[in-house]
Amino acid sequence: MASTMRSLFSDHSRYVESFRRFLNNSTEHQCMQEFFDKKLPGIIARIGDTKSEIKILSIGGGAGEIDLQILSKVQAQYPGVHISNEVVEPSTEQIAKYKEFVAKSSNLENIKFVWHKETSSEYQNRMIEKKELQKWDFIHMIQMLYYVKDIPATLKFFHSLLASNAKILIILVSGISGWDKLWKKYGSRLPRDDLCQYVTSTDLTQMLDKLGIKYECYDLLSTMDISDCFIDSNENGDLLWDFLTETCNFNTTAPPDLKAEIVKDLQEPEFSVKKDGKVLFNNSLSFIVVDA
Repeated sequence: MASTMRSLFSDHSRYVESFRRFLNNSTEHQCMQEFFDKKLPGIIARIGDTKSEIKILSIGGGAGEIDLQILSKVQAQYPGVHISNEVVEPSTEQIAKYKEFVAKSSNLENIKFVWHKETSSEYQNRMIEKKELQKWDFIHMIQMLYYVKDIPATLKFFHSLLASNAKILIILVSGISGWDKLWKKYGSRLPRDDLCQYVTSTDLTQMLDKLGIKYECYDLLSTMDISDCFIDSNENGDLLWDFLTETCNFNTTAPPDLKAEIVKDLQEPEFSVKKDGKVLFNNSLSFIVVDA
Protein backbone atom coordinates (compact mmCIF):
# COMPACT_ATOMS: atom_id res chain seq x y z
CA MET A 1 0.00 0.00 0.00
CA ALA A 2 2.77 2.44 0.97
CA SER A 3 4.25 2.22 -2.53
CA THR A 4 1.22 4.08 -3.89
CA MET A 5 2.06 7.18 -1.84
CA ARG A 6 3.77 9.79 -4.00
CA SER A 7 5.18 13.23 -3.45
CA LEU A 8 2.80 16.17 -3.68
CA PHE A 9 5.34 17.91 -5.94
CA SER A 10 4.66 15.28 -8.63
CA ASP A 11 1.25 16.91 -9.22
CA HIS A 12 1.82 20.62 -9.76
CA SER A 13 -1.81 21.76 -9.87
CA ARG A 14 -2.69 19.82 -6.71
CA TYR A 15 0.35 21.28 -4.95
CA VAL A 16 -0.71 24.82 -5.95
CA GLU A 17 -4.25 24.21 -4.70
CA SER A 18 -3.09 22.65 -1.41
CA PHE A 19 -0.77 25.63 -0.84
CA ARG A 20 -3.69 27.99 -1.48
CA ARG A 21 -5.76 26.09 1.12
CA PHE A 22 -2.86 26.33 3.56
CA LEU A 23 -2.75 30.13 3.16
CA ASN A 24 -6.54 30.39 3.53
CA ASN A 25 -6.55 28.30 6.69
CA SER A 26 -3.44 29.73 8.35
CA THR A 27 -2.24 33.02 9.79
CA GLU A 28 0.99 32.75 7.75
CA HIS A 29 0.61 36.05 5.88
CA GLN A 30 -0.85 37.91 8.89
CA CYS A 31 2.16 36.76 10.90
CA MET A 32 4.55 38.12 8.25
CA GLN A 33 2.57 41.37 8.07
CA GLU A 34 2.90 41.78 11.84
CA PHE A 35 6.67 41.34 11.59
CA PHE A 36 6.91 43.84 8.71
CA ASP A 37 4.86 46.40 10.65
CA LYS A 38 6.64 46.04 13.98
CA LYS A 39 10.20 44.95 13.24
CA LEU A 40 11.10 45.60 9.61
CA PRO A 41 11.35 49.42 9.83
CA GLY A 42 14.09 49.09 12.47
CA ILE A 43 15.90 46.41 10.46
CA ILE A 44 16.02 48.46 7.24
CA ALA A 45 16.63 51.77 9.03
CA ARG A 46 20.19 52.13 7.65
CA ILE A 47 20.28 50.03 4.48
CA GLY A 48 19.96 53.08 2.22
CA ASP A 49 22.18 55.53 4.11
CA THR A 50 23.96 57.90 1.70
CA LYS A 51 22.83 55.83 -1.31
CA SER A 52 21.12 57.31 -4.36
CA GLU A 53 19.57 53.94 -5.20
CA ILE A 54 18.56 51.03 -2.95
CA LYS A 55 19.15 47.61 -4.49
CA ILE A 56 16.86 44.81 -3.34
CA LEU A 57 17.11 41.15 -4.33
CA SER A 58 14.13 38.84 -3.83
CA ILE A 59 15.00 35.14 -3.91
CA GLY A 60 11.91 33.02 -4.61
CA GLY A 61 9.65 36.08 -4.84
CA GLY A 62 6.61 34.04 -5.90
CA ALA A 63 3.60 36.09 -6.97
CA GLY A 64 4.92 39.25 -5.31
CA GLU A 65 2.35 39.94 -2.56
CA ILE A 66 4.95 39.75 0.20
CA ASP A 67 7.60 41.53 -1.89
CA LEU A 68 5.34 44.57 -2.36
CA GLN A 69 4.70 44.76 1.39
CA ILE A 70 8.46 44.86 1.96
CA LEU A 71 8.93 47.47 -0.77
CA SER A 72 6.29 49.73 0.78
CA LYS A 73 8.24 49.67 4.08
CA VAL A 74 11.47 50.58 2.25
CA GLN A 75 9.65 53.43 0.45
CA ALA A 76 8.31 54.73 3.77
CA GLN A 77 11.82 54.68 5.23
CA TYR A 78 13.41 56.35 2.18
CA PRO A 79 10.74 58.52 0.50
CA GLY A 80 11.48 59.29 -3.14
CA VAL A 81 14.72 57.27 -3.26
CA HIS A 82 15.00 55.11 -6.38
CA ILE A 83 14.68 51.36 -5.71
CA SER A 84 15.93 48.60 -7.97
CA ASN A 85 14.06 45.36 -7.20
CA GLU A 86 15.31 42.17 -8.87
CA VAL A 87 13.39 38.93 -8.47
CA VAL A 88 14.76 35.40 -8.82
CA GLU A 89 11.82 33.02 -9.33
CA PRO A 90 11.81 29.71 -11.26
CA SER A 91 8.05 29.57 -11.98
CA THR A 92 6.78 31.26 -15.17
CA GLU A 93 3.28 31.18 -13.71
CA GLN A 94 4.35 33.01 -10.54
CA ILE A 95 6.32 35.64 -12.49
CA ALA A 96 3.22 36.33 -14.66
CA LYS A 97 1.12 36.79 -11.50
CA TYR A 98 3.81 39.06 -9.99
CA LYS A 99 3.84 41.26 -13.11
CA GLU A 100 0.02 41.48 -13.04
CA PHE A 101 0.15 42.42 -9.36
CA VAL A 102 2.68 45.19 -10.06
CA ALA A 103 0.57 46.49 -12.96
CA LYS A 104 -2.47 46.76 -10.67
CA SER A 105 -0.61 48.41 -7.77
CA SER A 106 -0.10 52.11 -7.27
CA ASN A 107 2.81 54.09 -5.76
CA LEU A 108 5.51 52.06 -7.48
CA GLU A 109 6.83 54.95 -9.62
CA ASN A 110 10.29 54.98 -8.06
CA ILE A 111 10.77 51.19 -8.31
CA LYS A 112 12.33 49.40 -11.25
CA PHE A 113 11.47 45.69 -11.47
CA VAL A 114 13.56 43.00 -13.17
CA TRP A 115 12.61 39.31 -13.14
CA HIS A 116 14.99 36.36 -13.62
CA LYS A 117 13.30 33.04 -14.38
CA GLU A 118 15.71 30.76 -12.53
CA THR A 119 16.36 29.03 -9.22
CA SER A 120 18.64 30.58 -6.62
CA SER A 121 21.43 28.14 -7.51
CA GLU A 122 21.08 28.93 -11.23
CA TYR A 123 21.33 32.63 -10.37
CA GLN A 124 24.36 31.92 -8.17
CA ASN A 125 26.15 29.96 -10.92
CA ARG A 126 25.35 32.62 -13.54
CA MET A 127 26.73 35.40 -11.32
CA ILE A 128 29.91 33.45 -10.51
CA GLU A 129 30.50 32.81 -14.24
CA LYS A 130 29.97 36.49 -15.06
CA LYS A 131 32.55 37.36 -12.40
CA GLU A 132 30.79 40.65 -11.68
CA LEU A 133 29.16 40.25 -8.31
CA GLN A 134 26.51 42.89 -7.87
CA LYS A 135 26.23 44.16 -4.26
CA TRP A 136 22.79 44.43 -2.64
CA ASP A 137 21.35 46.53 0.18
CA PHE A 138 18.60 44.09 1.13
CA ILE A 139 18.16 40.44 0.16
CA HIS A 140 15.19 38.38 1.26
CA MET A 141 14.57 34.64 1.10
CA ILE A 142 11.03 33.93 2.21
CA GLN A 143 9.93 30.33 2.72
CA MET A 144 12.29 29.12 -0.03
CA LEU A 145 15.35 27.51 1.58
CA TYR A 146 13.54 24.13 1.61
CA TYR A 147 14.10 24.02 -2.16
CA VAL A 148 17.86 24.62 -2.05
CA LYS A 149 20.22 21.63 -2.24
CA ASP A 150 23.26 23.15 -0.51
CA ILE A 151 21.99 25.64 2.05
CA PRO A 152 25.35 26.60 3.69
CA ALA A 153 26.89 27.37 0.25
CA THR A 154 23.80 29.45 -0.63
CA LEU A 155 23.98 31.41 2.64
CA LYS A 156 27.70 32.04 2.18
CA PHE A 157 27.25 33.21 -1.43
CA PHE A 158 24.40 35.65 -0.75
CA HIS A 159 26.13 36.95 2.38
CA SER A 160 29.13 37.81 0.18
CA LEU A 161 26.84 40.07 -1.93
CA LEU A 162 25.87 42.41 0.92
CA ALA A 163 26.81 46.10 0.61
CA SER A 164 27.59 48.28 3.67
CA ASN A 165 24.73 48.32 6.26
CA ALA A 166 22.93 45.67 4.20
CA LYS A 167 20.81 42.84 5.60
CA ILE A 168 19.40 39.49 4.56
CA LEU A 169 15.96 38.52 5.83
CA ILE A 170 15.20 34.80 5.89
CA ILE A 171 11.76 33.50 6.83
CA LEU A 172 11.13 29.81 7.43
CA VAL A 173 9.33 27.52 9.84
CA SER A 174 10.49 27.71 13.43
CA GLY A 175 12.25 24.90 15.28
CA ILE A 176 9.46 25.21 17.87
CA SER A 177 6.69 24.66 15.29
CA GLY A 178 4.63 21.54 14.75
CA TRP A 179 6.44 21.10 11.41
CA ASP A 180 9.69 20.32 13.23
CA LYS A 181 8.02 17.51 15.24
CA LEU A 182 6.09 16.22 12.24
CA TRP A 183 9.17 16.00 9.98
CA LYS A 184 11.40 14.46 12.66
CA LYS A 185 8.87 11.80 13.60
CA TYR A 186 7.34 10.92 10.22
CA GLY A 187 9.71 12.23 7.53
CA SER A 188 11.27 8.82 6.88
CA ARG A 189 7.82 7.24 6.34
CA LEU A 190 6.52 9.84 3.89
CA PRO A 191 7.41 10.00 0.18
CA ARG A 192 10.52 12.10 -0.29
CA ASP A 193 11.19 14.37 -3.19
CA ASP A 194 14.59 15.70 -4.27
CA LEU A 195 12.94 19.07 -4.71
CA CYS A 196 12.33 19.74 -1.05
CA GLN A 197 14.12 19.20 2.23
CA TYR A 198 13.01 19.41 5.84
CA VAL A 199 14.76 22.43 7.36
CA THR A 200 13.76 24.67 10.28
CA SER A 201 15.25 27.74 11.95
CA THR A 202 17.14 25.46 14.38
CA ASP A 203 19.06 23.89 11.47
CA LEU A 204 19.60 27.26 9.84
CA THR A 205 21.00 29.03 12.91
CA GLN A 206 23.42 26.10 13.40
CA MET A 207 24.61 26.56 9.78
CA LEU A 208 25.06 30.31 10.30
CA ASP A 209 27.00 29.70 13.54
CA LYS A 210 29.32 27.28 11.69
CA LEU A 211 29.88 29.87 8.95
CA GLY A 212 30.61 32.53 11.59
CA ILE A 213 27.85 34.77 10.19
CA LYS A 214 26.14 37.19 12.59
CA TYR A 215 22.34 37.14 12.80
CA GLU A 216 19.33 37.79 15.00
CA CYS A 217 16.36 35.43 15.18
CA TYR A 218 12.76 36.35 16.02
CA ASP A 219 9.98 33.76 16.47
CA LEU A 220 6.34 34.67 15.84
CA LEU A 221 3.37 32.44 16.55
CA SER A 222 1.31 31.42 13.54
CA THR A 223 -1.37 28.73 13.37
CA MET A 224 -3.10 26.65 10.73
CA ASP A 225 -6.69 25.54 11.30
CA ILE A 226 -6.61 21.79 10.54
CA SER A 227 -10.09 20.97 11.96
CA ASP A 228 -11.29 19.84 8.50
CA CYS A 229 -8.57 17.16 8.47
CA PHE A 230 -10.60 15.19 11.02
CA ILE A 231 -13.83 15.23 9.00
CA ASP A 232 -14.30 12.33 6.57
CA SER A 233 -14.51 13.10 2.84
CA ASN A 234 -13.85 16.80 3.34
CA GLU A 235 -12.16 18.35 0.27
CA ASN A 236 -10.51 21.14 2.25
CA GLY A 237 -9.28 18.63 4.84
CA ASP A 238 -7.92 16.33 2.11
CA LEU A 239 -5.90 19.17 0.56
CA LEU A 240 -4.58 20.26 3.96
CA TRP A 241 -3.50 16.66 4.63
CA ASP A 242 -1.56 16.74 1.37
CA PHE A 243 0.12 19.99 2.36
CA LEU A 244 0.99 18.75 5.87
CA THR A 245 2.52 15.50 4.64
CA GLU A 246 3.78 16.70 1.20
CA THR A 247 1.98 13.63 -0.15
CA CYS A 248 -0.42 13.55 -3.08
CA ASN A 249 -3.86 12.27 -1.95
CA PHE A 250 -2.50 11.27 1.46
CA ASN A 251 -5.97 10.54 2.81
CA THR A 252 -6.67 7.82 0.27
CA THR A 253 -3.17 6.40 -0.29
CA ALA A 254 -1.52 6.39 3.17
CA PRO A 255 -1.23 3.06 5.04
CA PRO A 256 -4.00 3.03 7.69
CA ASP A 257 -1.56 2.62 10.60
CA LEU A 258 0.52 5.64 9.51
CA LYS A 259 -2.58 7.77 9.05
CA ALA A 260 -4.00 6.74 12.46
CA GLU A 261 -0.73 7.68 14.18
CA ILE A 262 -0.53 11.10 12.53
CA VAL A 263 -4.23 11.79 13.18
CA LYS A 264 -3.65 11.11 16.88
CA ASP A 265 -0.41 13.13 17.07
CA LEU A 266 -1.76 16.20 15.28
CA GLN A 267 -4.25 16.64 18.11
CA GLU A 268 -1.56 16.46 20.80
CA PRO A 269 -0.34 19.67 22.53
CA GLU A 270 3.18 19.56 21.02
CA PHE A 271 1.64 19.80 17.53
CA SER A 272 -1.56 21.79 17.97
CA VAL A 273 -3.81 23.65 20.38
CA LYS A 274 -7.55 23.15 20.65
CA LYS A 275 -9.46 26.41 20.81
CA ASP A 276 -13.16 27.24 20.31
CA GLY A 277 -13.77 23.77 18.92
CA LYS A 278 -10.94 24.13 16.37
CA VAL A 279 -7.64 22.27 16.08
CA LEU A 280 -4.88 24.83 15.40
CA PHE A 281 -1.57 23.40 14.20
CA ASN A 282 1.55 25.26 15.37
CA ASN A 283 2.81 26.98 12.18
CA SER A 284 5.22 29.32 14.03
CA LEU A 285 7.67 31.22 11.84
CA SER A 286 11.23 32.37 12.41
CA PHE A 287 12.51 35.64 10.98
CA ILE A 288 16.29 35.54 10.74
CA VAL A 289 18.07 38.81 10.07
CA VAL A 290 21.63 38.44 8.81
CA ASP A 291 24.11 41.33 9.04
CA ALA A 292 26.69 42.30 6.44
